[in-house]
Amino acid sequence: METLIAFWSILRKDIKNYYLKPPNISWGIIFPLSWTLMQLIRSSGNIGIVELLPGLMGMSVLFGTTSMLAVTITFERKSSSFDRLLLAPISIGILVLAKILGAILFGIFNAFIPVIFVAFLVNLNGIKWSLTLIAVILIAVTSALLGLLVAVSVEEVFEAQTLSNFFRFPMLFLCGLFIPLDRLPILLKPISFSLPLTYGVDMLNSAVMGISNFNTLFSIFLMFVFIILLFYLCKRNIEKKWIL
Repeated sequence: METLIAFWSILRKDIKNYYLKPPNISWGIIFPLSWTLMQLIRSSGNIGIVELLPGLMGMSVLFGTTSMLAVTITFERKSSSFDRLLLAPISIGILVLAKILGAILFGIFNAFIPVIFVAFLVNLNGIKWSLTLIAVILIAVTSALLGLLVAVSVEEVFEAQTLSNFFRFPMLFLCGLFIPLDRLPILLKPISFSLPLTYGVDMLNSAVMGISNFNTLFSIFLMFVFIILLFYLCKRNIEKKWIL
């Protein structure tokens, strides 16, 4: 019971102090909306925007979760407020879960901003919503863990932002968000297959357009493998670098 109370207290504090702030809420709406409008302008009609919807959703989750978590964790570490959390009578695993859950919820919220906007323009009845939700959740979890991994690897906020962009922007082109995997050069495909976002976006493509490169169960399995691996790396780095 005490663990549950501590978990909820950390989550509630993060949501109140970070994610419910007007600038963050507006950023969470404006960023995916601006990308959707930009793609709508350059796309050839309604069919084009539907084809771009999986990429817009995946990108919104990726940038929303990694940006918020990498910056907030780095800021808390710099101000020593994270050190006080490490003194709480809860395990490191529970602490990590509590810190990433707010970013996961924020990323899921971001993902459906393009969907709401596109729904006013085209009919989305053909989308498999259950698979879409599963894909969005898995992308949000892996992206949040990537953001946390960045946060535990740097000391300054600007370093977190720089390192985040170092892997986020290449992922826009390597993970099938806007460029199909079969169009990638053969030398880049191994890198693409080693990134969790590739399989999450493939699931979104399957849910929205019925087109996929991988079996859905295989993609879900690999996403869970990435989640376990990233969670272990984050937990290990926190114990190694932040606990004396």
